[in-house]
Amino acid sequence: MPAPPNRRRTFWKRRPAAAARTGRRGRGRWPRGGARAGMRGGASREAAFDSPLAIRRRLSGAMAPPPPAPSMAPPGLIHSAPGLLDTCALPQPPAAATMSGPAAETPSAIQICRIMRPDDANVAGNVHGGTVLKMIEEAGAIISTRHCNSQNGERCVAALARVERTDFLSPMCIGEVAHVSAEITYTSKHSVEVQVHVMSENILTGTKKLTNKATLWYVPLSLKNVDKVLEVPPVVYSRQEQEEEGRKRYEAQKLERMETKWRNGDIVQPVLNPEPNTVSYSQSSLIHLVGPSDCTLHGFVHGGVTMKLMDEVAGIVAARHCKTNIVTASVDAINFHDKIRKGCVITISGRMTFTSNKSMEIEVLVDADPVVNNFVKRYRAASAFFTYVSLSPEGKSLPVPQLVPETEDEKKRFEEGKGRYLQMKAKRQGQAETQA
Repeated sequence: MPAPPNRRRTFWKRRPAAAARTGRRGRGRWPRGGARAGMRGGASREAAFDSPLAIRRRLSGAMAPPPPAPSMAPPGLIHSAPGLLDTCALPQPPAAATMSGPAAETPSAIQICRIMRPDDANVAGNVHGGTVLKMIEEAGAIISTRHCNSQNGERCVAALARVERTDFLSPMCIGEVAHVSAEITYTSKHSVEVQVHVMSENILTGTKKLTNKATLWYVPLSLKNVDKVLEVPPVVYSRQEQEEEGRKRYEAQKLERMETKWRNGDIVQPVLNPEPNTVSYSQSSLIHLVGPSDCTLHGFVHGGVTMKLMDEVAGIVAARHCKTNIVTASVDAINFHDKIRKGCVITISGRMTFTSNKSMEIEVLVDADPVVNNFVKRYRAASAFFTYVSLSPEGKSLPVPQLVPETEDEKKRFEEGKGRYLQMKAKRQGQAETQA
């Protein structure tokens, strides 16, 4: 009976001999890709049904692999997915310290770049100071860990111990590109000093401006025992004055860090129904459970994560006090007194300590509570002073409400903050006169 006209007839092809040799079953099909293209160019029918492995073996001797296409990226640049950090090694400046030993070719300076996105900024479009601090710490951690593992020996990871005073010279906005440059400037027996500069670039106009300068101190911790501090490979200085100046900075920060550890032993207590413009009215706390995303591969919190949380709490305190748009102006020294382990509950507390006409000083304390370990008590992990300024919608600085200290401790902290403010003001004036 003939098939209906609307039904297509199926013709079965004969199974080729080459397919039978390779163990293929079913209907004979034209192979895809290079074999079929080869038939168009005059190849034999037998070659068209060879297995891909046989084709590769036959062509391996006659056809060499094509040379790789030349890269358009500058040397050392590593492209990453959108939103991730791009890292490249910078040429070593003449005044920077150079490394000695078998790994002297390891660069002593790096740069990371990232575009600022809406989730990096506040409602006014200004990038959070904590976001910038986190990028600064990432750059410092990369270069210090790389240097501490530059020689043969026990492997280690560099842990952040202290961040010197950091000034936010200019605000950064959404859409700008942050260029974070870091270089090693001094090493002691058990610590590394890293200096970081942050530039913001407007990719529409090409203009760049300096936004931040910071100095960080790292210590190498053994991967086998994180409580063991290892020795740092030495560096070679281009001038003898560099080593002497670095040693003075090292001794000064070491003394101040010990004093701060003993000074910050108090706890911020909440107060019911506080009056406006008082310390209790604007003080704030944030409780955070440390998870795997906050930690390194060895179970300890990144220093940049801690600094970002500290900046968030300080920003809440400043916003509650002045009720306007606020930005980070500077950060006094951030001291990391102890490591924070994965699984801890950290409490970040902030309180106003001093106000000038147009700035606010906020003390931030970080306490860690290892809830899964009954043998370790709550301890002070980090502390710092943040300075904020109030801005108008046009970006101009505004006067801030004056703080009203009530208790004796609040009055004492107010006078200490006033002393720090006057000391820094005199230092800035001296630097301006020297440059003039």
